[in-house]
Amino acid sequence: MSEITLLSQAQELSGKVSEKFDEYSGAFGSVKGLIVEHFGQNGLIAAYIVAAVLILMLVSRLVKITFATFKYLIIPAIALAALGTFVLPYSFFMMLPVTVTACSLILLFKG
Repeated sequence: MSEITLLSQAQELSGKVSEKFDEYSGAFGSVKGLIVEHFGQNGLIAAYIVAAVLILMLVSRLVKITFATFKYLIIPAIALAALGTFVLPYSFFMMLPVTVTACSLILLFKG
């Protein structure tokens, strides 16, 4: 594809994205206008790329936190509570809050 075709596709895509955002927020239109006024269409495309990267970073951090929660909190707490029911005279549901608290502290200090 030629560079002109890619640029026209990017402009068309940015127009569609801005239409959707304008439906939800009037402030986005003013920010878009400010960016286009000062930096032109290329600046607007760069702003979209920066916003996409920030959103991807946020999503990746949330996924990392979710997996860490499963790895260090949920699975060990359930396993320790089940193991504790065999060793101690308490039921699973009485052991679970204790093991969740202990595993939460481990997750907190693990970082």
